[in-house]
Amino acid sequence: MNIAETYTLHSDSVETTQAYAHALAPLLCAGDVISLDGDLGAGKTHFTQGLAAGLGIEDVPTSPTFNLMIAYTQGRLPLYHFDLYRLNDALELEDIAFYDYVEAEGVSCIEWANKFDEEMPEDRLALYLRVNEDETRTLDIRATGPRSKRLLEEWDKALS
Repeated sequence: MNIAETYTLHSDSVETTQAYAHALAPLLCAGDVISLDGDLGAGKTHFTQGLAAGLGIEDVPTSPTFNLMIAYTQGRLPLYHFDLYRLNDALELEDIAFYDYVEAEGVSCIEWANKFDEEMPEDRLALYLRVNEDETRTLDIRATGPRSKRLLEEWDKALS
C-alpha cells in the first residue's frame, strides 16, 4: 500500500492502542524514534506499554513524568521512554542525556516531543493521539523521513 502523508488509526480501547504498538515493535530497529503528542490521557503511555511488550520487556512502563526518562533494557532492543512535559527549555535536554540516548542502540519513545520539535530527529514516526467525543482515540501517524516511511509501510502491512 502507498502510505499517504498522514496515516490514521482508530482505537476504541486501551487494549487496541496497545495492540497497535505491539504490532509495530517487531519492525523496529536500533535508532528508531517515535514521538508521541496529543491530549492528556489520550494514550501516549498506553502506546508505549504495548511497544515495550512487543519488544519483550516485562516491566510495564508508566509515565516517566517525574523521572523524565526511563530506560528499559531487558527486551530485544532497549527502550528509552522520555516524557518532556515538565521541561521548559531545550537546553534541559542535555541534562537528561537526550541526544545520547536518541542516538544509542535502542528505540526512543518521546512523549510531548512537540515541545521541542526543532530538537527531534529528522527521521521519526510522529504520532498525535486525540480523544474523541465518544471517548475513542484517533492516532494520526506521520513518517518524517525515508526510514520512518518504510517503517510505516511495514506497520500498515502488519496491521492488515
